[in-house]
Amino acid sequence: MEYKFLLSYILILTALYYSYRERLGIERSLFINSLRALIQLLLLGYLLVFVFRLKNPFELFGILFVMVLFASYTAQKRVNLKEKGYITAFLSIFLASSIVIFTLLLFGIISFQPNQIIPVGGMIIGNSLNVYSLTVDRMKGEAKNTIDIIENITAVGGSLKDAFYFIKKNAVRSALIPMKNMLQTVGIIHIPGVATGMLLAGADP
Repeated sequence: MEYKFLLSYILILTALYYSYRERLGIERSLFINSLRALIQLLLLGYLLVFVFRLKNPFELFGILFVMVLFASYTAQKRVNLKEKGYITAFLSIFLASSIVIFTLLLFGIISFQPNQIIPVGGMIIGNSLNVYSLTVDRMKGEAKNTIDIIENITAVGGSLKDAFYFIKKNAVRSALIPMKNMLQTVGIIHIPGVATGMLLAGADP
C-alpha cells in the first residue's frame, strides 16, 4: 500500500498549528473535515467502479440528485441559515447545476456516459455550492454591517428589496471573484480539473 499521500497531512498540521497560534478557533473543524475528506475519497475510489457500470439514465440522475442534496446540506450548515435555509440552498444549487449540465448535454459537449456526466456534474455542483456559500455569507456580513442604512431606507418608505439591492450586488461580485480569477489565468496558471486529471493519468496534452 502506498502511504506517501499521508505526507500531505504535513500541510494540514501546519494549518492546524497556525490556527492554534493565532487563536482562530478552527482547529477542530479543520481536522475533522480533513479526515472526512480522506475517508470520502477512499470510498469514492471503490464507489466509482460500481457507478461507471451504470447505464440507466434514472440511476445516473439519481446519483447527481444525491450530490445536490448533500451539497445543499453542506451549504446550509456552512452559512448557518436555520429557517428554510436548506430549501433555499437546494433550489439555488439544483437550478444552477441543472441548467449548466443540461446545456452541456444539449450541445454535445459531454455525453450521457457515467465516466463523463458524473465527474463533470460533480464539479458543477461543487462550484454552485461555493458560489452560493460565498454569496450568502457575504450578504449576511453586509446586512449586519449596514443595518442602520437598511433601517433608514425602510423608514422612508423603501422596500426591503431596495434596501438589499446593493448588498446583493456586492455579494454576487465577491462570490464571483474566484471564478473570474480562474478564467483570467486558465491556460497560463490554472489548469482545469478535468485536464489535470487526464495529464496525471498520462494523456497526451
